[in-house]
Amino acid sequence: MRGARPAAGGGRWVEISPERIRGWLDGFYGRHDGATEQGLTVTGASNGDTATLHPPPGVVGVTDIDGLLTALIRPPRIGLLVARKGAVAAGIVDGTTITASKVERHYVQGRTAAGGQSQQRYARRRDNQATAAAGKAADIVARVLLPHVPGAAESAADTRAGAGAGAEEPIRALVCGGDRLMVDAVLADRRLALLLPLRHAHLLDCPEPRLAVLQDAAVTARRVRIHLVP
Repeated sequence: MRGARPAAGGGRWVEISPERIRGWLDGFYGRHDGATEQGLTVTGASNGDTATLHPPPGVVGVTDIDGLLTALIRPPRIGLLVARKGAVAAGIVDGTTITASKVERHYVQGRTAAGGQSQQRYARRRDNQATAAAGKAADIVARVLLPHVPGAAESAADTRAGAGAGAEEPIRALVCGGDRLMVDAVLADRRLALLLPLRHAHLLDCPEPRLAVLQDAAVTARRVRIHLVP
């Protein structure tokens, strides 16, 4: 379980791994002398505390707790994109296993203390470098993730099936992490338009992308987010 964090509008967020969610629910029932379930919200009998469960990325069509628990048995395949100005990482995740990935660093000049025209020149250089980095990052994302997007993945699977190879499941969600502005800049590339409907709203808090960071993100992305009130 990840430590609780304040939630906008009140309450707090906790994140629970799929393997521990049943035990967490049992604990909630025990601490509140029982509870009632309505959809994905559990309400404690003793004081009215509520816990609203948010399915992990790619788990769709779930309307109640039992349905969520069933869906968690076989997690969907997802795509990962972690980006900051200095680096990008993209990967395909089955469960918690990264089956394809690419990590690359880019040089983007830091801020300078120089003033006047020098400061403006450095600022333009930084902007140009950031734009170039976003373009290179989009190249990586297109190479790693696009072949696994629904539609594109199914067409490729049909081709492989005709040649006697098995079909692969397409990704059901794109989970992003790192710097939101950099992620937005990467996904603004026209080639990546098919990924936009799959993008999950929650942005993972990730440091500078490396393979180890991508592996941590693969674990974090599977967690069930729970909004606790109060």
